[in-house]
Amino acid sequence: MKIRVLKSDGIIEPYLHTKVLGTFHNALTAVDENDLTAAEQLAEAVTFYLYRADGSHTISVDQIHLLIQSALVSTGFDRAAEALNEHRLQRKLHRRRVVVLTAEEEQAQEPQYSLWNKSRIVDTLMKDKKMDRPTARAIAAAVEDKVLRMGVSKVRSSLIRELVNEDAEAILRAEQQMQAVP
Repeated sequence: MKIRVLKSDGIIEPYLHTKVLGTFHNALTAVDENDLTAAEQLAEAVTFYLYRADGSHTISVDQIHLLIQSALVSTGFDRAAEALNEHRLQRKLHRRRVVVLTAEEEQAQEPQYSLWNKSRIVDTLMKDKKMDRPTARAIAAAVEDKVLRMGVSKVRSSLIRELVNEDAEAILRAEQQMQAVP
């Protein structure tokens, strides 16, 4: 049995235990509970539960988030659960506040903006650069993180292109270095 995850953009991906582990670790670290062992054990519990649960083999990211929050609260890490929820809400809010000015519209008298959409980066990388979805999503996630950390509400598509190209080059270099290691 394989677990699949329904992402916010409607894409279905394989479940990755390491993402759940990272989420637990980040939540615990946010409240100065830097306990990797606890994060590992909690992630194991969530993964075990998901593989043992009856019913659908596709679970949404929202359901996974609720499972993680539940595990944190039920094991006494209430503050970490609150920090995780706050972080998630803030990222959603920031995403909704960012708009993109496309290249054609940069020259227009009254520029038009479109809402931020990480999936556009993924689709472009898959189509134009012939990348596989996981690699394209990793690059798009890194670019989104940079854009959100900038704290801007308007961003030019040319800047996004530069960030995508830089991250794509870095990932391709890393892949080449990994292949060169015997």
